[in-house]
Amino acid sequence: MSMLESRTYEEVGIGDTASVNHTVSERDLILFATVSGDVNPVHLDQQFAETTPFKGRIAHGMLSGALISAAIACELPGPGTIYIGQELSFLRPVRLGDEIRIELEVLEKLPKNRLKIATRVINQDGKKVVDGAATVMAPTEKVRLERMQLPEVSY
Repeated sequence: MSMLESRTYEEVGIGDTASVNHTVSERDLILFATVSGDVNPVHLDQQFAETTPFKGRIAHGMLSGALISAAIACELPGPGTIYIGQELSFLRPVRLGDEIRIELEVLEKLPKNRLKIATRVINQDGKKVVDGAATVMAPTEKVRLERMQLPEVSY
């Protein structure tokens, strides 16, 4: 049983960090396309994608955004956090099989329990593929709960 535990606004400090690793899979691309409706062939069709400047399939940019959201919701500050805004710059493509690390760093504590958090995605070569900053509302009370077990989804 895995537990999730938030850090309250008072517990979070400037410079606090968290990271999450993820390997991008075919399943990720199919399920993200299914949920989002983004069936751009650069993500799903190898033959088409080979004709693009990327010379092969790439992950949806917002898949990285969703992984950042998950890291904020589950790691820093954690459960109970409310997203207020996000800026993202997509610097390099994320490809199938890439092992990416989502990195969070608290940059600033703002009024009304808000935090500004640096949001970065780094690939297995140590290259930044996404750079940005999120504004979130941190919980004011501790939240501790069992990590929900999601159902297996097949396609």
